Amino acid sequence: MPHVLITNDDGVHSPGLLALAQALRQIGQVSILAPDRNWSVTGHNKTLHKPLRVWPVTLEDGSQALTTDGGPSDSVALALMGVIEQPIDLVVSGVNTRPNLGDDITYSGTVAAAMEGAIFGIPSMAISQEEGDPRYWETAARAAVIIARQMLANGGIPRGTLLNVNIPNLPWEALQGFQVTRLGQRRYHDELVVRRDPGGRPYYWIGGGPPSSVLEPGTDVYALAHGNVSITPLSLDMTHDAFLDTLRRWFEGD
Repeated sequence: MPHVLITNDDGVHSPGLLALAQALRQIGQVSILAPDRNWSVTGHNKTLHKPLRVWPVTLEDGSQALTTDGGPSDSVALALMGVIEQPIDLVVSGVNTRPNLGDDITYSGTVAAAMEGAIFGIPSMAISQEEGDPRYWETAARAAVIIARQMLANGGIPRGTLLNVNIPNLPWEALQGFQVTRLGQRRYHDELVVRRDPGGRPYYWIGGGPPSSVLEPGTDVYALAHGNVSITPLSLDMTHDAFLDTLRRWFEGD
């Protein structure tokens, strides 16, 4: 029976994590180790400068989980390094409460947790969903089960690779399908907000509106905008291979 580790960056009591855990119990044993609070937009960080605590918690459905004062990457590292004793076959991070598309992956704690699993050589995926009211968590959970089954049935995925999955916030029957995509482009509208404390010293907020997307066919943003589950394979090797020869000419000569 496969052993699945579930984590997230929204905190162990997130409804998206609970929906994911309940669904993935269909395919195997589920263990949960997730942060005790929200770590959104933290990227791939790892805690090395202080000790980490891990303790048990009870989820809303009465099932048991572990939580930590560390972040998403810490959660996966702790589990894989021995806090969870049984070998883990699959790491699933999510369900995130908003999509992680295009350049978002560099900021995402959800993706960072899956990246940590890939670093350890474990097949891993990050699951994110569009915002909306109501939330169709069960759609994301069902999609995750389908993708997890394929990963396990086909011998996993290449080492150093993870899957970044984005799911429309739609009822299951309204989904248009599954599409394998490449990363799209996000445009950020950040603004620097300057304020002053009672002593007159400036402090800063990074504010602004939500990002927008370039809707190019074949990309994750396009697939999601058209009601499809987007599945994007990401590689830990970020080398820009096409630029290598040019760069060699700059520094090594012809």
